[in-house]
Parts: sequence; C-alpha cells; structure tokens
Amino acid sequence: MKNPPAAFAATKLAFFALIALIALVAASCGSDSADNSDASVTTTSSSGLSTASPATTPATDDFPVTITDQIGEMAIDVRPERVISLSATATEMLFAVGAGEQVVAVDSFSNYPPEAPITDLSGFQPNIEAIASYEPDLVVISYDPGGLVDGLKSLGADVIVFSAAATLDDAYDQIEAIGTATGHSEEAAEVISDIEDSIDEIVSSLDLPAEPFSYFLELDPSYYSVTSDTFIGQIFALAGLESIADVAGGTSSYPQLSEEFILDQNPDLIILTDCCGSNLETVSARPGWSELDAVQGKRVLIFSADVTSRWGPRVVEMLETVSEAVANQLVAVS
Repeated sequence: MKNPPAAFAATKLAFFALIALIALVAASCGSDSADNSDASVTTTSSSGLSTASPATTPATDDFPVTITDQIGEMAIDVRPERVISLSATATEMLFAVGAGEQVVAVDSFSNYPPEAPITDLSGFQPNIEAIASYEPDLVVISYDPGGLVDGLKSLGADVIVFSAAATLDDAYDQIEAIGTATGHSEEAAEVISDIEDSIDEIVSSLDLPAEPFSYFLELDPSYYSVTSDTFIGQIFALAGLESIADVAGGTSSYPQLSEEFILDQNPDLIILTDCCGSNLETVSARPGWSELDAVQGKRVLIFSADVTSRWGPRVVEMLETVSEAVANQLVAVS
C-alpha cells in the first residue's frame, strides 16, 4: 500500500490493506530476518497467513529471538507476557498465531476477533502515558508518529513496527515475525501454510476468464479506488480481475476516479465497502449508472471495510467472495 489518500485512510482503520490498503482501503472503510539459532524470521520463501490457532496453544520458542521489522533487526530477550497492539491487522495476526492470551490491550479499531481486549487507545495518535498504564513488554504499531518508539523503549518495552503489506509475501513475513516475537513461531508457520493452501485451492478451482474481468472498487463515495499493483489489487488479480483504475493515468495507487471515467469504462464488476451505506439500489440511482453492465447484471458486491483494509488471515475470505463472483460471471457469459 502506498500513500493512500487522507479521506480513505480516515474512513478505514481499516486498504491494504489492504489496503492497506489496505491502509487506504482501511481509510475509506483503514498503511523481517534473523538467524536460525535466534529463531530468525528472515524467510523470503512464500509463506502465508493462516487460520487462528487456539489462544491456549503453548509457546515452544526459546528466547532470546531476533526479528526484523520495518525499522531494522531487533532482539527480544524474553517471551512477552503483556502485549499491546495498536494495529487492527496486527491484532488479527496475534490471535491467529495463538498469542491471544498474551494480549492485554488493543486499539479502538481492533474489532476482530471478538475476544480482543479493545480499548480507547489510538493507533493514529498514540499516547505514551495511556499505553504505559498497561505495563506492556511488547507493543506492535503500524507507524511511528515521532518519538513513540523511543518513548516506549525508554519504558522498557520492545516495539515492533509493521506498516501495510504491499504483497502477500510481506504479509507472511509479518505473521512469521509476530509469531517468533511472541513465542509462537510454529503456530505462525501453520497459519501461513493454511493461508497458502486455501489460496491455492481457491485459485485452482476457478476457471479464469480468457481476458481479465474489469472491476471498480469504490473505497468511498468520492470514488477513490485502487490499482492492480496494490495489495488488494493483487488479491483480486488471483481471481482473474483487473482494476479499471489501471488505465486512469497518474502515479497514485489509490486514485480518485471521475464519474465520467467510471461510466466510460463500464466495469464488469462493482465492489463496494460497507463503510458508507452504498448498495445496488443507491448505485442504480446515480445518474447514468443504471446503464452499466455490472448494475444491470446485479454484479455489485459489498465487502467488509475491515476485511478489505487488512492484510491478515481473513484475506482468504476476500478472495473466496470475489472468486465466487467471477465464477458466476463466467456462467452468465457462457
């Protein structure tokens, strides 16, 4: 995910994810290695996010361990028992790898899984004093607004910084690092393997169209969208989809499209998020939109803004939904 528009970021986080998009997606709706002896997470091989492991799974890793985040390599001397997440995606990853029992607080956007200890802590404007009140020994954040990392370290807490993933491998690396940092490297590997297997199964079962179907992903009512080089765009591409924003011109991966451009492109599929109340009926009421093939064919999907803006284990859920839409479209044109 790359520099999402402010409007999208505000609506999201959620964009990236996913998007990131989903950092941007998150807004509209929410933006690495070591050696084996130290439980290194420097794995460049294709790994994947996975389904949640039970929070009661015992940790088996020996400490200290070494991981790499976006700031650099860092050592974690002892298994953290009081973890805070200020990233909704990181929260999902922590619970997926079985570190849920170690999580004592999460930010106000971390609404999944339901058992996450949500608080009024802010991931956008972190307050060191508020965070310190939970006496954390590990804090996972999505960015450093300035002074946060140093401030938390001065309190004796380790800090991991993970921004929005740009690719699936980036997401896998983050899951792997979070698993290693919390003493759940084996569970993290299982999560990654499960995600990879699920994605492979979905893609292999789908008869991809000879030519990619076009789609318009509406991040918010002002027509911010995504190109195919974003995290979410890459996920959709696995299902044989191509964003109309790819030919819009410009340098942004999250361009604001004009209504005229969207109507002229006449996308095969329209994808909305549940952030803003849009649906098939409201889209049909827009001037000229009722003539679009996607509207007439009722190929208007509504995604969870959370799922589309996070690059965690639920990426499989997103791929399943869009793959089903592609399969239905193939039947319709056959």
